Amino acid sequence: MSLSMYQMSVPLFINHFEMWSGILLKGESFAEKRKIDQEILVNGRLAPDMYPLARQIQIGTDMVRKGIARLASVDAPSYEDDEVTFSDLQVRIKNTIKFLQDIKPEQMHGSEDKAIAFSIRENEFSYEKGSDYLTQWIIPHFFFHMTTSYNILRSNGVKLGKRNFVKM
Repeated sequence: MSLSMYQMSVPLFINHFEMWSGILLKGESFAEKRKIDQEILVNGRLAPDMYPLARQIQIGTDMVRKGIARLASVDAPSYEDDEVTFSDLQVRIKNTIKFLQDIKPEQMHGSEDKAIAFSIRENEFSYEKGSDYLTQWIIPHFFFHMTTSYNILRSNGVKLGKRNFVKM
């Protein structure tokens, strides 16, 4: 028995967005306990030339939301990229989870062979197969941005561990 595109993606993303939400809750709690302005963490970076925490979450949610929409042939909701607090970021994640929960398996049926083409700014991207788009673009980008968010908070002293990133 093989896994469908839906089974390989939507439940995985919902699960990890819930984990990501928990990571943000720990960051918010850390800031409150230490009386740190949460904008310091929300704007935290691993390196000067990397995006801050908020942008990592914006990009991670965009990759999944727009990617699954392309595979399911539906319109992705648009978000403003104006989050400045942990609460704002939680709303963005919750909205993304809600979008994913509304996707039905049959909407993604056959998407493994669907050609996908899109642009980001002046860059054009194309995949001959939706399965390659999912496994080589959406999933790796999602985990890169989730991991980077985790690392930003961890490097600022938030007590996080493997159990905050994966269910054990």
